[in-house]
This record gives sequence, structure tokens and C-alpha cells, in this order.
Amino acid sequence: MHGIVIAAASANLSQFFTNMIGTLAVILVIAAFIGGSELTSRFMHGNKSWQSSVIAGLLGGIFGIYGTISGLELNGAIISVRDIGPMLAGFTGGPLGGLIAGVIAGVHRFLVGSTATQTAQLVTVACIIATVCIGVICGFLSKKFHGMLEKPWWALLVGVVMEAFHLALVLLIVKPLESALDIVRMIALPFILVNAIGFTLMITMINYIEKQRAITLERSRLKTELEVATTIQRSLLPPIDETYPGRKELDFAALMDPAKEVGGDFYDLFFVDKDRIAFVIADVSGKGIPAALFMATSKTTLQNCVRDFSTLSEAVSIANAGLCRNNTAEMFVTAWIGVLDIPTGRLNFVCAGHNPPVLISNGKPVFVKLRSGFVLGGMDGMKYREQSIDLKKGDRLFLYTDGVTEAENRLHELFGEERLSSCLSFADSMSSSEIIAAVKAAIDEHVGEYDQFDDITMLCLTYNGPESGD
Repeated sequence: MHGIVIAAASANLSQFFTNMIGTLAVILVIAAFIGGSELTSRFMHGNKSWQSSVIAGLLGGIFGIYGTISGLELNGAIISVRDIGPMLAGFTGGPLGGLIAGVIAGVHRFLVGSTATQTAQLVTVACIIATVCIGVICGFLSKKFHGMLEKPWWALLVGVVMEAFHLALVLLIVKPLESALDIVRMIALPFILVNAIGFTLMITMINYIEKQRAITLERSRLKTELEVATTIQRSLLPPIDETYPGRKELDFAALMDPAKEVGGDFYDLFFVDKDRIAFVIADVSGKGIPAALFMATSKTTLQNCVRDFSTLSEAVSIANAGLCRNNTAEMFVTAWIGVLDIPTGRLNFVCAGHNPPVLISNGKPVFVKLRSGFVLGGMDGMKYREQSIDLKKGDRLFLYTDGVTEAENRLHELFGEERLSSCLSFADSMSSSEIIAAVKAAIDEHVGEYDQFDDITMLCLTYNGPESGD
């Protein structure tokens, strides 16, 4: 007879493990639902309220009911995952959440509890007390050691201890002791392992989803900030339209197309005095936010120095010293700075390690490859040579950053100076804006669908000559 009982118990335990496979799947679904809710996020970030705890308690209680229903009765005991509900409620809703879940699951356990024998009645009482206590204990543990409980091994340990505590109450309350020992001996291992592993799986799933939520929110925040940064960066660039610079002798156009939301390229255009206008094109080392910040500093520094010092060479040298000062990020900027005397067409310029501009005169594009100085911000104490050319009526000057000539297609072929020169050979009859549009179209055709890895910035000046009567 004893062998028959053991065989029946073994069959029941096999059925229990079979049931647990489906139950663990439900555990993961519920964990995904709870982990994706605002409830968990609020509790994990310290924004706790009694409403959140109540919701956590209700959810945990419902899961506790499901655990009891899906369990397997054995000698008056129901082998189930009921305790996971109060444990989870305690983890997400604190002591109040654990208490509510424990009471709900405990009341349900009482309503379905067997009353056939005194042993069954005592098992029911022990299970009710254990369920409520486990919810409250896990709530206090989560309140004090929430970060520790997020780690799988600690969650597993807590689950094991809670279920061992549950079985200890069975041994203390159920009489006769021999019956309690028989029950505990048969269910201890699967009961403890399944509940502890189930609790660990739920905690792991919830933490994973919460981390993904945090990453998503952070990405959204960064995207918003980058959009704002893009707007701010574009607002730093001078507006070039019919009203500015507002001189009939000049026709300016510019384009900046950053590879990322914000870039390090920039152009500038400003009057030094009534008849002299300065224009700059520059390329900061690096990409993204750091380059954009250094770009803003470089632009302001260059503009102030060009306006404050009488010679361009001195202005650029002072600007370089300013950019070198406190340059802990060790960034630098290549730049081409020119000051045009509008009535005479005399253009004084300094090249600080930048690409040579293209002078289009009589329909022929020629790269102005004169002596270049060192990059700005790279080394203090550098001197820069001021050079000059005389623009004639109808001359065009095309300035660009290396993102133009180094634009690659899928075969890693550069756009190059030859293709740029070919584009500009048809520019004699075009306006400045049409020239830039033509070059950009040629770059896009060359690159195709290949990703852009560098900022593309262009500035074009058409000199219409002095006003008649000058």
C-alpha cells in the first residue's frame, strides 16, 4: 500500500512539473506586462504612491489566484506558484502591495481549501499565513534592498528562503507532525525550485524591460535635445538672402548639410565696416555635440578678432591663441577667412589648413592653392600669412569643406577635385545659389544611397563689381 501511495505521489509530481511548464510561460507574459507598465517604472525610480501599491497588490493577488487554480492538490496541500504573486507585488509595490496580494491570494486559498481532514484544514491555514507573510516580507526587503533584489542570484535566494519559510510554517502548524513531514518531503524540492525560479524569471524580465524602457526614454530625450541643438546651430549661421548682406555688388549663397544632427562645419558672413565684408568657412575636427560646441566657440572667436584687429593675419593669430587656451579636448579647426574690400574687389585672406577655394574667372575654375598655415587650436604661438587676390566683375569664389571632395560612393570613390572642377566649369552663367545647388546635385548623384560620413558645407561669392558711379 505504501508503494502505491508513493507511486501516486510520483505521478502527481510529474503532472505538477508538466503544469509548471505552461505556468512559467504565463509568468513571463505577466512579467512582460508588469514590466512594461508605468507602475514598475514609478516604483523603481522612487516615485511611489499608495495607489501604485494598491494596483501592484491587486495584480499580485490575481496572479496568486491563478497560481492556486493551476496548482496540483496533494494530501491536502496545493502545490502551486501562488506565492510568486505576493512576492512580485512586494517587489513592485512595497509592503502594502505585498500585503494586499497576500490577503487576496490567501482568502482565495481559504475558499478552495480542503476541509476533508484536520490535516488539510491545518495545511490551508499554514498556506494562508505563509502567503500573507511572504508578500509583506518581500515588500520590506524591496523597500530596503531593491537594487540588490534586481540581481538574479539575490532574487533566486529570496525565492528559496521564502518558500523554505512557507514549508517551515507547514511543519509548525500541521498536525500530526508525521503528516506534515510526509507532505514537505514530497513537495519540498519542486515547490521551492519552481517558485524561486519563477520569481527570478519575473524579476529578470521586469528589470530587462525597465532597462529597455529607460534606454528608449533616454534616446527620445537625446533625440529631442539634438533637434533643439540642430535648430540652435542653424540659428548661429548668418541668414543669407535678398536683405543680407544687402549689397548689389555681391551675391552670396551657402549650404551646410551635417552628417549627423549637428556638425562641426560652419560658415560665417559679417561686415567689418561699411565697405569691407568678411566671410569664413571652417571645419572642426570630430563630429556631433563636441564638434558643434567647438564650432560655436570658433565662430565667435574668429568674428570678434577679425573685427577688433586691423590686419587679418594678426586677427587669425590672436584667434588661434584663444582657441588653444583651455583646449583640454584637444580639438582643432581648419578655416579659410577672407575680407573683401567691396569697392575695389581686393580680397585679403588667410588659410589655416583648409581646402583651397576655387576661383571661377572667365568661365575657368582654378583652385587657389597658395601657402596655407597651420590649423586653428592645434598649437599656440602660430603666425599666419595674409595673402590677397583681386576679384574682377563677374568672378566667383567657391569655398567648401572636405566633405565635398571626400564624399564617397559605394565603391569608395571620392568625389574629388576633378569632379568639383568639372561642375564649376559650367558656373559662369549661374548665380551663387544655382552653383551650390548644382554641386550638391552632383555630389548626391555620385554618392547615391551610400551613407554620408562627413559634413558638407559650401559658400559661394559672386562679385558683381563696384556700383556704377563709384
